[in-house]
Amino acid sequence: MLLVAAWTAASLVIQFLVGNNIFIKAYAEEDNTADVQLFARNAILLDGETGDILYDKCSDEHRPNASTTKILTCILAIECGNLADDVTASSYASKMPEVRLGVRDGEKYTLEDMLYAMMLESYNDAAVVIAEHIGGSVQHFAEMMNAKAEEIGCHSTYFITPNGLDAQDENGVHGTSAEDLVRIMRYCILISPQKDEFLKITRTKSYTFTDNTGNRTFACINHNVFLDMMPCALSGKTGFTCDAGYCYIGAAEVEGHTYIWALLGCGWPNNKTYKWKDSRALVAFAQEHTIYTELKAPASPDIRITYSSGSSADGSTATKCRLNRTVTASEGSIQYVYKVADTLKAPVHKGAVAGSLEVYLDDELIDVENVIVSEEIADVTFKDEIIKVLYRAAM
Repeated sequence: MLLVAAWTAASLVIQFLVGNNIFIKAYAEEDNTADVQLFARNAILLDGETGDILYDKCSDEHRPNASTTKILTCILAIECGNLADDVTASSYASKMPEVRLGVRDGEKYTLEDMLYAMMLESYNDAAVVIAEHIGGSVQHFAEMMNAKAEEIGCHSTYFITPNGLDAQDENGVHGTSAEDLVRIMRYCILISPQKDEFLKITRTKSYTFTDNTGNRTFACINHNVFLDMMPCALSGKTGFTCDAGYCYIGAAEVEGHTYIWALLGCGWPNNKTYKWKDSRALVAFAQEHTIYTELKAPASPDIRITYSSGSSADGSTATKCRLNRTVTASEGSIQYVYKVADTLKAPVHKGAVAGSLEVYLDDELIDVENVIVSEEIADVTFKDEIIKVLYRAAM
């Protein structure tokens, strides 16, 4: 391994070269669609753990996303509700178009049963029952959805309905971007405190339940057939409307790594299988083109310490930086840039922030970590110097 280090002003730049290759992020700014051909108009592939984009095809474009909306409805309901709660079907819910469970005005179910009906069969009326129970109304629940999307980090999402049916109001068209959709799925399966419950529901193959009277029995089958196509499949949700076309949000775990992808506008009627072909292509792309490298901070620089007493010689203190993460990478360069103070004036407290470590893949900043002082440094005053002289004289 070759280590190249140079001081530039107050910055220490360290560059690691391994063999003839240097590591960078796999996703480059230039168009990489030539590497894999997809049917979807908008697509993205994300590494779930690192958050790195591995493949991008117009992923920031806002467009209708049909029933893939229901992943956000599901996680919000799990987080905000009690699965054992009774929920009541309204007249409005009973009038939802296909696909639907066929709830009747006034019927009662459990929230858990409605979640399975929504996520396995994609029933639109079940989504409205959930929204009205959690939000009080569909409109207020939509506001909760948009607030949650913003909290997750979405920038192109505006939801009007809990089921993803095509809709438009004075603020815009119901929809999201492929990039935002993978952010939402990443939250659902990796970040949310209720991620295990979300995965349990979306991975269930079949589910049977009744209304609260026991008079009506329903059987649901999971229509995410990708779960059976590849053993690595983790979760997902299909969708279709006339405006959105076929859509899919999926996740798979391959060799210990979680990949998440979104496909929007992936064909229209007679092209129902396109989303499965695109999904297999993206999983194969991830397996073939992704390299991982572990980032660890190089030794951080010492800092000069000055004291109140002008007669006291300057001291120094060590610093440390905690950096331990993995990134997706291929050929390119990693740079670790320390930006720390040249001098600190005592007293200096252990754990005080003395600067930062910036990590770059090529010219892209991918991480910033604090550099902290590793020990407590007391000040030395003129009075301290006098006491020291008197003590030595007394000895």
